[in-house]
Order: sequence, then structure tokens, then C-alpha cells
Amino acid sequence: MFWAVQGMAAELSTGALVMSKIKESGHNISMLVANNKGTFSKKAKGRITFKCIDGELIDEAIQNTFATGEGQNVWMKSEGKNSDEETISVFEFEWTIKLR
Repeated sequence: MFWAVQGMAAELSTGALVMSKIKESGHNISMLVANNKGTFSKKAKGRITFKCIDGELIDEAIQNTFATGEGQNVWMKSEGKNSDEETISVFEFEWTIKLR
């Protein structure tokens, strides 16, 4: 599987979490990727599943944004695994959020 496809899937797993947390907060907040990093540890074959479990990080950033009125940056990690649960790649995305 081409690295760009993995990157898009990984970004989606973090971005969907950010969007969900923003919606839950009830605040009008914008979001944008500022940076990203990716590492590959194994050839991707078959179905690769990406998962991000950094919900607490974005919750904290949203609370800080609302409390201070200042934008926040938060790095979130997405790990891609194959059907044998072997890690194929790890991507990190720096999300910026701010009140609109």
C-alpha cells in the first residue's frame, strides 16, 4: 500500500476525533494540520487499520482554547496495524485549534 494512502487514513483517524470532540464541546472552533511525521516499520499488505486514542489531549486543548481564548497546538498519534495486529506505520499530526 502506497505511503500516501496510509498517511490519509492516519490523518482521518486523528481528524475525525478532533471534529467529534469539537462538536461535543459546543464551541465554534477551527482546526488545521500544521505538521506531520510518519515512520514505516513493515510493508503494508492487506487491510491496514489506523487508530488514534489521543482524545484526552484534544479535550484538554479545547478546554484551554475556550478558557484562554488562545489557539492551541496538539500532537496526535495514529498507529496503523495489519490483520495480525503488527504495527505497519505510525503517523503523528500537529493539529492547531482556535476559537472562531
